[in-house]
Amino acid sequence: MSASSGNHTKSAAGLVPPHVKGFLQAGYDDFEKFWEQAALDAMEEIYWFKPWDKPFELDYPSFKWFVGGLTNACYSAVDYNIARGRAGKAAIISEIAETGEARVVTYAQLLHMVKLYAAALRGMGVKKGDRVAIYMPMGIESVASMLACARIGAIHVVIFAGFSFKAVADRIELSGAEYVLAQDVNHRRGVAVELKKVVDDAIAEVPGGQVKKVAVLRKATDSERPMTKGRDIYWEDFLALAEGQSGEVEVMESNEPLFLLPTSGTTAKPKVTVHVHGGYQQYVYSMGQWIYKMTPEDVWFATSDIGWIVGHSYNVYGPLISGCTTLLFEGTPDFPRKDMIWELIERNRVSALWISPTGVRGLMKLGEEEAEKHDLSSIERIFCAGEVLNPAAWEWLQKDVFKDSVPVIDHMWQTETSGPVIGNPYGLGMYPIKPGSAALAVPGVLVDIVDEKTGESCPANEKGMFVIKRPFPGLTPTLWGDTERYKNDYWEYIDTLKGLYCSGDGAYRDEDGYIWFVGRADEVIKISAHRIGTIEIENALISHPLVMECGVSGVPDDFRGEVACAFVVLKAGTEPSEELKKELIQHIRQVMGPIVVMGDIQFVGMLPKTRSGKIMRRVMKKLWLGEDLGDLSTIEDGASVEEIRDAVSRMQATSA
Repeated sequence: MSASSGNHTKSAAGLVPPHVKGFLQAGYDDFEKFWEQAALDAMEEIYWFKPWDKPFELDYPSFKWFVGGLTNACYSAVDYNIARGRAGKAAIISEIAETGEARVVTYAQLLHMVKLYAAALRGMGVKKGDRVAIYMPMGIESVASMLACARIGAIHVVIFAGFSFKAVADRIELSGAEYVLAQDVNHRRGVAVELKKVVDDAIAEVPGGQVKKVAVLRKATDSERPMTKGRDIYWEDFLALAEGQSGEVEVMESNEPLFLLPTSGTTAKPKVTVHVHGGYQQYVYSMGQWIYKMTPEDVWFATSDIGWIVGHSYNVYGPLISGCTTLLFEGTPDFPRKDMIWELIERNRVSALWISPTGVRGLMKLGEEEAEKHDLSSIERIFCAGEVLNPAAWEWLQKDVFKDSVPVIDHMWQTETSGPVIGNPYGLGMYPIKPGSAALAVPGVLVDIVDEKTGESCPANEKGMFVIKRPFPGLTPTLWGDTERYKNDYWEYIDTLKGLYCSGDGAYRDEDGYIWFVGRADEVIKISAHRIGTIEIENALISHPLVMECGVSGVPDDFRGEVACAFVVLKAGTEPSEELKKELIQHIRQVMGPIVVMGDIQFVGMLPKTRSGKIMRRVMKKLWLGEDLGDLSTIEDGASVEEIRDAVSRMQATSA
């Protein structure tokens, strides 16, 4: 079957093409040799000032890849493209919805900009190994700042420019960042967001004296922002510091840190993942080829923000190392117009789209008529990740919008993995798509589904913990400043699974080997001894024609152990009612059988989500149990928590 045409849902019989099967087997047989060969094959795109001495070294629980090799991710992403004749090619297209601003920079222009920023950082006092926090929205300056840090061997810590001051403070303190690059103001749905004030409030929470300098990019034209004398400087003064400084590249050993990226936990301090120059480059490039089939002819559009791992890997480093043009969009998909995403695709002739399932459901809510206004014929493939892509959302995008003309491909990865670990290899030869499944392990990554009690592999269709059995180049080799937590949270999370990387995700494998994720392992509901994933119940609910999205959590039940509670967002124009609630409960029973016992369903206008779009099911469960919610600084909209709280109160009043 062609990767870009034909029936993408045919039977799974003979699902892996022979040449892909051999490639996968090579990774299973000798993973060190496999990844060394992958690195040798990638030398046309990834530059090594000096090749490595050995491919892999284990120092449990940590490890190193391409030991002794000298490289620099910025050099591969920018300079090396120019050396290969791409100086005049568009590197970045930036569009800002709120202002209508659109800009393009070529690889040559990007290099000039990055060198200037690199020299300015050195002039500000930044040295190799220093951490630089970047609190800026999507844009060319943001990407150039990341690349400039990488260029001089500084370690960038990008913080989503929507986080509260408390979340920003946590990330600055945990990373030990002494320098901050920020923007003064941003706009969201027409409302000014005072980013500089957030930075000021955050620094006030950080131990005194840690932050030495703050450089502020001015976008506002209405007034000045408060500036702390001796600490804060405006961007033009920052750039003036480049005078007399070098913008040339720092040669980095493969295992020296490139960036830190804290995970967005909901109950504890974020875990600060570390990604390094050599292994990270290799992994995001390999996945760019094998899963995404990136080429220099692509206009690549990932709708993620650079504050997330997707933004790092597939807005910035992956596309640029592959010589693509990467499209950066700052704004919301439905403001100021409901067809913003589709308009962007048409205007820029986007060839590949990366979007989260939450993003797909958001577009569903706006209706396919918004897509029908535009010529989307440039699109060749679409990728989704972040949460499970519900079959109903997949079908809407695959069939209603794109009429089966291109594949819509689900896949799975984490902040810790830097790129896909389960996926359908569009670049090698696709497997049949099973809606709701992320398919199989990617080449070079060995995974399993194991029983948490015994540590044994689960048989087909039995739920267990999704684990990774061997390190690979994209996997974080440690947590910043907390090796013990890294060991305990990932490699020794459960005694029976010691030596296996525990993802925290519950999953099962079907008869064809396809992996189906059912929710976080601690979110699997046990109803009368039946283990049922929250995702499975959500998929059943979303398959009802009146449901837009939903969140499911388990709550204690004296008789059955647990029952499921659902919070449902209805499609526009649909009125909630007791009759509809009964209809939905019956619908779940018809789809999943009587083993699913619903405690109640409440209708809400929005669900609590992280700012990267993941439903915060644990928040819903804690609200029901009356427990402390912990740190909610990563939540998208605090009003959603209050709405769920009110819904829980109604549920409790009804059951009293």
